[in-house]
Amino acid sequence: MLSVLVSSIFLIICFLLQSTIFHSLSMGGIIPNLMIILTSSYGFMRGRKNGLLIGFFSGLLIDIFFGDILCFYALIYMYIGYLNGVFKKMFYPEDIKLPIALIIGSDLLYNLIVYIITFFLRGRFQFFYYFLNIIVPEMVYTIIVTCALYPLLLVVERLLERNEKEGASKIV
Repeated sequence: MLSVLVSSIFLIICFLLQSTIFHSLSMGGIIPNLMIILTSSYGFMRGRKNGLLIGFFSGLLIDIFFGDILCFYALIYMYIGYLNGVFKKMFYPEDIKLPIALIIGSDLLYNLIVYIITFFLRGRFQFFYYFLNIIVPEMVYTIIVTCALYPLLLVVERLLERNEKEGASKIV
């Protein structure tokens, strides 16, 4: 129950930060994708189910407030969270290379899907322009923010795991 509450608080805080503070700190119209960081992190730290759920609700928030089609972003984030959950068995909290690589891959996948569905299918074929001016700067900005946000998520996750283990030992 506590983990659901903490996950909900992180979800709301990341959404608010992404849509307010980081929106005003945009560089050339580019903002970091905190929802990708959160979705990917929950995926590889907690598994496919949690990644899928956090991804769905992250995307749903974006759909409700900024989207044109309901559940478009929810579906994308849901798949990204699920795919990151596949790497749970390879996840070691001490190693930051896998989380960074997965967040880069998730952001790249997210932007490619958005490009294909919102631009390419409407006949806008300027992929290299979109890649160099939108995708790459967003990935760099997202990774810079990941270096600050991911350790916080990791500390909270460790505290929640310790709390769950202590609660389970009291029951037995």
